[in-house]
Amino acid sequence: MKVLITGANGLLGQHLIKLLLENNYQVVATGRGESRLPFEPSAGFVYQSMDITNPMQTFAVMRSEKPDVVVHAAAMTQVDDCELHPQQCERINVQGTSQILTDAETFSSHFIYVSTDFVFDGEKGNYSEEDETMPISLYGFTKMQAEAMVQTCDIPFAIVRTCLVYGNVLMGTRSNIITWVKESLQQGKKIKVVTDQMRTPTYVEDLAKGILLIIQKKAEGIFHISGKDKLTPYDMAIKTAEWFKLDKALIEKADSANFKQPGRRPLKTGFVIEKARKELGFEPMSFDEALKKFEN
Repeated sequence: MKVLITGANGLLGQHLIKLLLENNYQVVATGRGESRLPFEPSAGFVYQSMDITNPMQTFAVMRSEKPDVVVHAAAMTQVDDCELHPQQCERINVQGTSQILTDAETFSSHFIYVSTDFVFDGEKGNYSEEDETMPISLYGFTKMQAEAMVQTCDIPFAIVRTCLVYGNVLMGTRSNIITWVKESLQQGKKIKVVTDQMRTPTYVEDLAKGILLIIQKKAEGIFHISGKDKLTPYDMAIKTAEWFKLDKALIEKADSANFKQPGRRPLKTGFVIEKARKELGFEPMSFDEALKKFEN
């Protein structure tokens, strides 16, 4: 089976490719520009430069590769950048999704869309798949729009919502909360971390496993794939400092209202993952277990 991944150079893309190759899938990795992946071309792996906002590029790649499954992970995800550059955000997150979805309907048989907890307003928290979406940022709004398009497509689809993804950086990807905290404290920098945002942070290898289960089971519908621990970013920072034996005194508590950011963040998200457990057999590791997989 051949799986095409958009956004392959990102944290999820890299770990998902690694897992798929280990399970003997053919993988077509795509991203803007050159590959930043730690994988050599092989019989089961190829990289194609592809900008999802370029219809001619996406069509040409999809026509030549004809993947069985498309995992659409490419997106503009920086919340503040989306607010500051709304046209670019809409072009990538909405128009780009529309384009790759149209091509998938022509050449593929299963479409998997990676979405976010930011489609919710954060008033209630502990969201299930049936809860009403109500984003409070442009980023969340464009992801909600893309979800709506996916749900009208002509081939089987799955929407994977996830929450605050973290993990080991393989090569050239952006830092995440764990790597940021670790590197800052190692350099003796003081950091402010919010205490009033609740999440169920997701270890990237668990997210990749959840997507693999969806591929294997040809699952359809919306799935919440996240960790099982409810934590604030401050909780995560303290646990990170403790695990790496770094100075917790450098971590200062902060309130979201004290940060002047263009994009609003929902205060309480976090997911109920019972559907994924029941229908997919998904079971994430604890946050403490995931920390032990980071290199000292």
